[in-house]
Formats: sequence, structure tokens, C-alpha cells
Amino acid sequence: MTATQAARTAPEVPRKGRWIGDWRPDDPVFWESTGKKVARRNLAFSILAEHLGFTLWTVWSIVSVKLGAYKFSTDQLFWIVSLPNLVGSALRIPYTFAPARFGGRNWTVVSAMLLLVPAVLLAVAVNDPGTPYWAFLLIAATAGLGGGNFASSMANITYFFPQNRQGAALGLNAAGGNIGVSSVQLLMPLVIAGFGLAAAGLFWVPFVLAAAAGAYFCMDNLTSAKAEPREMAKAAGRAQTWIMSVLYIGTFGSFIGYSTAFPLLIKSQFPEHAALTSLAFLGPLVGSLIRPVGGWLSDRLGGASVTFWNFAAMIASVLLVWQAMSARNFVLFFAAFMLLIGTAGVGNGSTYRMIPAIFRAKAVAGVEPGTPAYEEALATGKRDASAAIGFISAVGAFGGFFINRGFGSSISATGGAGAALAAFAAFYAVCFALTWFCYMRTLGAKSAPSLAAARV
Repeated sequence: MTATQAARTAPEVPRKGRWIGDWRPDDPVFWESTGKKVARRNLAFSILAEHLGFTLWTVWSIVSVKLGAYKFSTDQLFWIVSLPNLVGSALRIPYTFAPARFGGRNWTVVSAMLLLVPAVLLAVAVNDPGTPYWAFLLIAATAGLGGGNFASSMANITYFFPQNRQGAALGLNAAGGNIGVSSVQLLMPLVIAGFGLAAAGLFWVPFVLAAAAGAYFCMDNLTSAKAEPREMAKAAGRAQTWIMSVLYIGTFGSFIGYSTAFPLLIKSQFPEHAALTSLAFLGPLVGSLIRPVGGWLSDRLGGASVTFWNFAAMIASVLLVWQAMSARNFVLFFAAFMLLIGTAGVGNGSTYRMIPAIFRAKAVAGVEPGTPAYEEALATGKRDASAAIGFISAVGAFGGFFINRGFGSSISATGGAGAALAAFAAFYAVCFALTWFCYMRTLGAKSAPSLAAARV
């Protein structure tokens, strides 16, 4: 045996902790005998940790409407709601690489424990009537730690499942997180009413500790997980990555932005119905549950087609919200806003479905199917899509910041949300046109290529 052969066959040096060195999810025998059980266990605890990440990321959406004693302006309150979105979006890129760098189980424990920071600081802030506004801003910003959890959780779960099961696993993981927005808006009004405002933070402490303990004792690290920051850097230089980032701002960014703005918008624009902020949870609930419908429709009709018509529906929904607010019709406003968040949820599913299809189409263009070169091109497309998804999800999440700041600035300058809604409608019109031009247009395709033929 040569030295090279010996190196190849030598067992991997064991690492301390729950590290798995032999992981072959795409091997059917291994998957059925060992892999499936381990992967599902890791998925369950990943969903729990990610769900709590979303709840603490968005907890200020409810706390903000309960800060009347501090005499903050509406614009100041929207800043408090906006900052977690800003910080959470920025953290998504480094969080994407953390599971491969530190181990998925290890990072889940750490990222879950970090959620204690915004939970405890929230309680400290609201317990002191003299807490200054700048302190509220800094403390709210720490809630962005929860926003980064989505990226690390999705990256980690990808390694555990075979290619043909990743879609369902990632869908469950994403839905479990997104529903956290709804659960925090459903539970916190009840908790605050019964135990005081500080309980909005302290309530989550035992759940965070339980999630961290569950990850510590029940999750695993994979030595095969590899971080590829260079691939993401390459993805950031591709036009398709930036086009989809813009569209994802319009879909996921809208979902998280409208979901977190909904309670404060009800209170500020319909103060006579302020008690009904407790119903705001229905918006993100609908948006989360309908997200898979966007993916399902995309599988049958094509992601670009669903996204194209969905942006048209979002424009109509925004205009309907504007009309309802102008007419002071709360029932119409509530229904229209629910429709708006619902369409954002559909678009969230359809745009996410477009990303791998786009990079696959670009990779195999001009390559003869059934050849080794075609198989290599498919692998390249998967690798490019994986790198792009991390970047796109980070950029898209900034939409949550822009929407809340749009509402805050509009209300501060004009007393109403009309200017913000007009800007949102204009942005969706740009997304509508961009989707058609890049992914549906057949006119002039020779001089300005599109991916219409690929039905992405």
C-alpha cells in the first residue's frame, strides 16, 4: 500500500463532541438504515431553535405598541421595530457559514443562547421608566440576533438530507421559523396583559434554555459540512443574483416588513381600534401558511409566471390598503392588509423556487443532455444556486427594514402612510417589469437574452 492509499483509507481522527464523520445521505441504504432518523431528529430541534429566533427577532412589533408611557413618536417607534430587521439581515451572511465552521449542533446551541441577550435586555429596559430612547434602540437592535438564525439553520439542515428530500426539509424548517412571527403576536398581548411588559422578554427565557439543551443533547455536527465563502463572493458578482435579490426584497422582505409593521400601523392609523392589534398575528400566520402554495404553484406553472402575476396582485393589494386608509374603513383595511401579507407569502415561495431553476438553466445552456458535460453542468448549477441563496436571503431580508422605515417616515412627514404605500406600489411595479423582462419576455430575446424558454 502506498502512502497516498494509506492516507485515503485511514480513519478520520475523532473529534470531541457529537461529530459524525461518515455521512452519506444520498446513499439509499445508509439513508434508510441510519441517516433518516438522525436527520429528522436534527430537523426537529433546528425548527424549535429557529422558531424562537423569529419570535425574538419580531417581539418588538408587539412591545412597541405598549410603550405609550414613554411618549415616543410614531416614527421613533417604527425605528425601534426597524432595527431588528436591519441587524438580522446583516447577520445572515456570517451566520450562513457558522454551521460548517463550528458544527451545526454547536452553533445551534450558541445561537440559541444568544437569544437570551434580547430577551433579558427587553425586560430590563421596560422595567425602568427612565430608560432613554437611545437605549431602547440599542436593545431592540440585539433582537436582530434572532434574524440571523434562519440562515444558519437552513444551511445546517441542507447537509443532513439527500438532494431529493432537501426541498421538503427546508420548507418545513422555513415554515417553522416564519410562524414564529405569528406566535409572538398571538401570545405576547396575553402575556403582557397578565404579567406586565417585562414578561414579553422573560417569557421566552425557559424556552430558549430548553432549545439550547435540546440542541446540545440531541443534535449532531457533520465533518462533511463545508463552508464556501468564495462561492458566495462569486455569486455576488453575478447579475442573476442581484436581480433575484431585488425580487426577494419584494417578497420575503415584504412579508417580514408588513408582519412587523401591522400592529403599530393599526394603533397609529386606527387608534379607535387599537385593542384589535391582538389580531395582527393573523397576517403573518396567513403569510407563513400560504408560502408553500407559492412553491406548489411554481412547480406546476413555473416560478417566474407565479411571481409575475403575484407582483400584480401585490400592487392591487397595496392600492386597496391605501384606499381603505383614506376612507377610514378599518374592516377593509384589515382585510386588504391580510391579502397583502398573503400575496407576499405566495411570492416568498415562488421566488425561492426560482433561484435553483435559474442557475440550473444558466449552467446547462448549450450543453447536450445526457452527456458527462451535462451532468457536470447540473452540479455547477446546484453549487451556484446554493451560494446565491445565502446572499439573496440576506439582501431580501433588508426589505423588512425598508418597509418599517417607509411607514415611519411617511407618517412623520405627512401624518399618514399614503406616501409609503405609493412607494411600495412603485417598487412592486419595478419587480413586475423586471420579472417579465428577465424571465418571461420572448420579444427581442436575441439582442437581450431572457430565460423565458427555460420556464424558470
